[in-house]
Amino acid sequence: MAEKDAKPRRIAAENRKARFEYAIADTLEAGIALQGSEVKSLRAGKATIGESYAAEKNGELFLVNAYIPEYLEAHQFNHETKRPRKLLLHRRQVDKLVGAVQREGMTIVPLKIYFKHGLAKCLLAVGKGKKMHDKRQDIKKRESDREIARELARKK
Repeated sequence: MAEKDAKPRRIAAENRKARFEYAIADTLEAGIALQGSEVKSLRAGKATIGESYAAEKNGELFLVNAYIPEYLEAHQFNHETKRPRKLLLHRRQVDKLVGAVQREGMTIVPLKIYFKHGLAKCLLAVGKGKKMHDKRQDIKKRESDREIARELARKK
């Protein structure tokens, strides 16, 4: 019997470049405090989080620079497109993330925004920026893996 959590989630926005730009150390799921028109716009799947990050302010984490476009049907009750959005985490989780950023020079980057059981969630990653030579090594490794897979498929 399949688990309840095993069904596929509806991804609203994804940061595909994050795993290429950062060496990911740890991931964590957080809730997002949104307005009604933001939720409707997220469900349409037009949001972008490619240039966003999480920052600490007054002991709370905020998702900064995430673009959620206006929902056309909301008219005068629409939201601001690039406003900071509060991330909903436990105090210990916030302290752990902020400590990693301050001590080790890491960054908190959102990987995905998705809906889980009807609620908007954000998958956060703690990562350190890669240097150019690290990126080149990743590309080289990916290409060699593809070549090996092609050879194995050809032999079968």
